[in-house]
Amino acid sequence: MSIVDRRILKSQEAIKNAFIKLLSEKKFDEITMQHISDSANVGRRTIYHHYLDKYDLLDKLIEEHINELRKLCKLASDMDFVKSNLLWFEYFESHYSFFSAMLSSKGAPFFRSRFLNFVIEELENEVNITEGNHTGLSKEVILKFFGTAIVGIVESYFKQELLDSPQSIAEQVGILLDRNL
Repeated sequence: MSIVDRRILKSQEAIKNAFIKLLSEKKFDEITMQHISDSANVGRRTIYHHYLDKYDLLDKLIEEHINELRKLCKLASDMDFVKSNLLWFEYFESHYSFFSAMLSSKGAPFFRSRFLNFVIEELENEVNITEGNHTGLSKEVILKFFGTAIVGIVESYFKQELLDSPQSIAEQVGILLDRNL
């Protein structure tokens, strides 16, 4: 097991937090490495030591959160949709600044498509087109329909377009998925 120097972890956290904060204030294209450096209070060389550029930083941040959501999905594989959605919304709440920045109008549009692809991938095994309500329907259409709906609800939550509590939203989405998948 490798041991990572605490200074490295502290620098990486400062860089990530600064980047997320900047994403909530500016469009991705307006952010420079100098902005990140100044906001994180680290040298630009330190940033380049960990990331190739701001695109690499964004990609690694997105991948980090998608991987955590993937772990939650594995953990929730035996749960119904209501309970598994509660896990997701707890994770969203604990990483509110990241998801808010990614899903707001100033955030990175690249995240939305990655998030949608991830949701569709996770729903893939839940769709049965050989029996029940979905007989004869296209699996791709069903997956895109439910995936887009889930991402849209999460996006609406972070844009503060839904006034319900995170628990209430998670439960309602879970009930809808349990009834329809």
